[in-house]
Amino acid sequence: MFRVVVTGIGALTPIGNNVSEFWNSLKDGKNGIDTITYFDVSESKYKLAAEIKDFNPLNIMDKSMMRKTDLFVQYALSAVREAMNDSGIREYIADEDLGVFFGSGIGGFDTFCSEHEAMLKGGYRKVSPQFIPKMIYNIAAGNIAIKYNAKGPNMAVSTACATSTTAIGEAYKTIKHGYAKAIICGGSEAAINPLAVAGFGNSLALSPSQDKNAASLPFDKRRNGFVLGEGAGALILEEYEHAIRRNAKIYAEVYGYGATCDAYHVTAPSPLPVACSKAIKDAMNGITDIDVSSIYFNAHGTGTPLNDKSETIAIKTVFGDRSNSLNISSIKSMTGHMLGAAGAVEAIAGIKALNESIIPPTINLNVPDEDCDLDYTPNKAKKADISFVLSNSLGFGGHNACISFKKI
Repeated sequence: MFRVVVTGIGALTPIGNNVSEFWNSLKDGKNGIDTITYFDVSESKYKLAAEIKDFNPLNIMDKSMMRKTDLFVQYALSAVREAMNDSGIREYIADEDLGVFFGSGIGGFDTFCSEHEAMLKGGYRKVSPQFIPKMIYNIAAGNIAIKYNAKGPNMAVSTACATSTTAIGEAYKTIKHGYAKAIICGGSEAAINPLAVAGFGNSLALSPSQDKNAASLPFDKRRNGFVLGEGAGALILEEYEHAIRRNAKIYAEVYGYGATCDAYHVTAPSPLPVACSKAIKDAMNGITDIDVSSIYFNAHGTGTPLNDKSETIAIKTVFGDRSNSLNISSIKSMTGHMLGAAGAVEAIAGIKALNESIIPPTINLNVPDEDCDLDYTPNKAKKADISFVLSNSLGFGGHNACISFKKI
């Protein structure tokens, strides 16, 4: 068995287009949610989202590549470029030893919608030959591998909103068991379009609030749905001795991973979250005597009535009477729900919290809920001497994934 460490991180988020901007915004409690600008929402009940600001794909690719890629791939390549530059690993690793585990909850949703509209208006011949390779959700992983000549294991993961936590976890297992020396992992999403908003809205998953400060409300009694977000997060995982030999900067060690399924309902979490609890326990990887106050638990915390209550029960199931000493927060209060990108971005938030001993807040948490009665770090970041991070993700279909990091 090999030890696995994080040697590079990259992020593109509604509150910052790189890790530094993102992290500073988290510490400041910046809200990335606002009125949708991508399309006319005058007839929609749902008017808010957390959009990426000031993104120009021509900063990372030429016009030809831009025309051949969906926005979710462009987001992925942006985050991965930052992570690879941060890591500096490319010149130190053989092509066959570098893998890619990168996913998306939905894939090329914009491309799907635009090509369908082209067919309806002009017939079958108006559908672009680029339609399929732009849309399929594995194509981010494929393009990343082509960009960096990564010829090792390649996997496109899709476990809905748990996608990129699953990708990190499976990458960790692959390196741990010796099948790769390093893996580019994470997830991306670009699904803020009329069909997605209508679909999530009509399934009653979205908050109908028109107040950006009262829309994404994890663990607050007023919560009534999540706010759609977008972006990408990327991590470079590397075998520990390989990283040491090249004198790499090491952010944290990946300590454990848990993946389970509620096997209960296609959208609702189980009211008795046995499977979620097991994923958290598995990510703890046998640790039982740790000082709970030294743990930061980055919660899935969507702001839906059922999720936040169920996740709180899962936390209490794992930590019992010590649960009140945990440092917990949900950054979705600021980023919205980035779907398949959420887990990677939240893992990066956890790693930065570990490095700087700062817990990012759950903003706009103003009305406590008796069913959610733990310390969710309301409204302001706080200092905390933490040595261990748990990042939890839950997805439609009952998917649960939890990853842990520790100081090294």
